[in-house]
Amino acid sequence: MPHPSSPRPGLLRGVGTAAAAVALSCALTGCGGDAEATGAASSGKVTVGAVSNGAAQQAELSAPVVESLRAQLPAEVRDRGELVIGVGALPAGFPPLAYVGTDQKTLTGAEPDLGRLVAATLGLRPVVKNSTWENLFIGIDSGKVDVAFTNVTVTEERKKKYEFASYRQDNLAFEVLKDNPWNFGGDYRNLAGRTVAVSAGTNQEKILLEWQKKLQAEGKDITVKYFPDANSVALALSGKKIDANFGPNPSIAYHITQTASTGTPTRNAGSFSGAGESLQGLIAATAKKDSGLAKPVADTLNHLIKEGQYGKLLEAWNLSNEAVAASEVNPPGLPLTNS
Repeated sequence: MPHPSSPRPGLLRGVGTAAAAVALSCALTGCGGDAEATGAASSGKVTVGAVSNGAAQQAELSAPVVESLRAQLPAEVRDRGELVIGVGALPAGFPPLAYVGTDQKTLTGAEPDLGRLVAATLGLRPVVKNSTWENLFIGIDSGKVDVAFTNVTVTEERKKKYEFASYRQDNLAFEVLKDNPWNFGGDYRNLAGRTVAVSAGTNQEKILLEWQKKLQAEGKDITVKYFPDANSVALALSGKKIDANFGPNPSIAYHITQTASTGTPTRNAGSFSGAGESLQGLIAATAKKDSGLAKPVADTLNHLIKEGQYGKLLEAWNLSNEAVAASEVNPPGLPLTNS
């Protein structure tokens, strides 16, 4: 299962069921290799934010091959000349991270785009394979997938089977109406007197209820509201029945782009680690343990951070607030008691 703070399959809005059907067809027939649509390794450029349904500003990034990084790859991968990138976005995708674009065939999103950028820098043709979350890990285990770029949170439990190269913070965020001056400011006490929506059974609910207990002990409170789906939350927010929605930062980043041209635009009022107060949760490229891929991928990510392509990619997808200063191999993950 994905970490409870992570965007879930089924959150896709505005792309339609035909897109999901195409995605399923691609998973069954193997049409996930889409280097031509998004920039092949040999071109030295990768297009990010393609056919994104307004979730990203399309940009073409320079991605010249770095031979010193390529030399670090396991010989099998280097000689094959392609990097099989796993994405667990079936059946319906989870924008802005991974979903079928408006052309009804291209798997777009910040996750596959970053995988393509890494592959190009390593001089490899990106072959993106979309599957369900469960089948993604089966693909890694079997060797059919080299590395997953699919919003996988680093946990100590997962380290038993996989190796990681971190590339994004795992954050939660508060979404408010754009004309609402309130900001979270990293302090739960600023929630006093507010009405906040949260999804039941999620990590963000656990965190919010812990804050509620602290406030109640101080003689204050939060009104916590639950709704059946994301559309109901959006209607409650636009109708001012709630002050804020507390959810995964990427999902909120996507919703902000979708409301920008409406009469009730929203904004991000502050973020918080999905791992809680004591640990910054991290999202990481995921490969089979002892595959030899985590280090070259991390070194490639650090090259992209230094050269600026990484920052431009996150900016294109409105995810700059989840940037990491450096990629780490097997960084501290959620403890076994919270994995």
